[in-house]
Amino acid sequence: MDIRVRKENADGIVRLESSGEVKEVLVNEDILNPNKESISVCYRGKSSSGIVDFTPSEIERIYHAVQNRMHLIKGFKKFRI
Repeated sequence: MDIRVRKENADGIVRLESSGEVKEVLVNEDILNPNKESISVCYRGKSSSGIVDFTPSEIERIYHAVQNRMHLIKGFKKFRI
């Protein structure tokens, strides 16, 4: 997994690039506040690590954007439940 981040601070715009391997995907459920559910993608690289949080609606948008282009990725296998 490659990560590219652009952040603005007092010195101007800072760009950060890193890479790592996805180690775990967590589904965070909140029984009392169902609107605060999230999906966390945890990654770790040689000199970096982090967690990327997505809302369920963001995951759905990513899925619909990629769904029609799956055939373009060579070696991709679909898992059906």
